[in-house]
Amino acid sequence: MPPQTIEVRTAAFPDLTTRTFHDLLKLRIDVFVVEQNCPYPELDGRDVEPGTRHLWLTDGGTPLAYLRILADPGGVARIGRVVVAPHARGGGHAGRLMTEALALVGDRPCVLEAQSHLVGFYARYGFTVSGPEYVEDGIPHTPMRRAADGKQVA
Repeated sequence: MPPQTIEVRTAAFPDLTTRTFHDLLKLRIDVFVVEQNCPYPELDGRDVEPGTRHLWLTDGGTPLAYLRILADPGGVARIGRVVVAPHARGGGHAGRLMTEALALVGDRPCVLEAQSHLVGFYARYGFTVSGPEYVEDGIPHTPMRRAADGKQVA
């Protein structure tokens, strides 16, 4: 069987098929709830908001990596739920997603809540620490922000 081509997909909630939304949720739950052992309400209501964009990489229809971009008040974009399937890690998929996401965000300011061990990863995309570290669901997180012009915030 020939190797599949990895494709970038983006959609608002109404444009997702039931199967695609199921597969994206399964990836998120498999990693965030099961692998990271964090029972939390994965369905937070934000997936269906009109300003939310779902962005994922697919290989032959199977999601490899995913993130969502939320529209926060004041024109701020919020990147969250960044996840890569265990079998696909180390392939540069999270970086490709971040590049695609920031192209969609454009010149808007952007925030995220990084798992603290990933602060360096997000810094490569112009994010800087914007607040103190905190623990959520047993995992240290660090708030980060990227300026509207895409440059690091001092």
